[in-house]
Amino acid sequence: MTEKIYSVKKLARGEKVLPRSFYARDTVTVARELLGNIIVNYTPEGIIAGRIVETEAYIQGDPACHASRGMTPRNRIMFGPPGHAYVYFIYGMYYCFNAVTAPEGVGEAVLIRALEPLEGLHMMRANRRRERLADLCSGPAKLVQAMGITRGHNGADLTLKPLVILRGADPKESIVITTRIGINEVEKLPLRFYLEGNMYVSRTNVSRGRFS
Repeated sequence: MTEKIYSVKKLARGEKVLPRSFYARDTVTVARELLGNIIVNYTPEGIIAGRIVETEAYIQGDPACHASRGMTPRNRIMFGPPGHAYVYFIYGMYYCFNAVTAPEGVGEAVLIRALEPLEGLHMMRANRRRERLADLCSGPAKLVQAMGITRGHNGADLTLKPLVILRGADPKESIVITTRIGINEVEKLPLRFYLEGNMYVSRTNVSRGRFS
């Protein structure tokens, strides 16, 4: 498949940042509606940006959710105001990036699983030490590296620079709904969403999804 790159200017609706009210809603709805929007990191070296093409929702009553056993020093950001970044360390090696959702006091969030690279490709490639576009942001740990997101962004307000999510154009692709990746059988819920046919999605060969 030919790699086609679009600019933030073409895909974003101006410089309109998603408001806090966007995140202060049902987490599953937010996970679906984040698709097609654009994460932008305004770094001293320039803009790094990617279009959201895959998400997973983590909700109350879900054993896979970090907040399922209550507030801890690690997950306290999830219980704070919506519209903030929750960045956590996994496997002793990588970080993952989430957008905190639902009203304050409710520990829920949306994991950003994959991005379509848009701008700052030279920085993404340097950060990832990879050249192929499909290798830059096709997974939660990969996109954090590519975007230059660090532990220092944990708790960052996503409505304010330097790390924001801009309102993108409505996606033309259909949305696939399927189970999340790397979750135990008992916790398999249809809480993963991705854009059908997008070459930057992390994996498509999981359980059969529904289309909407």
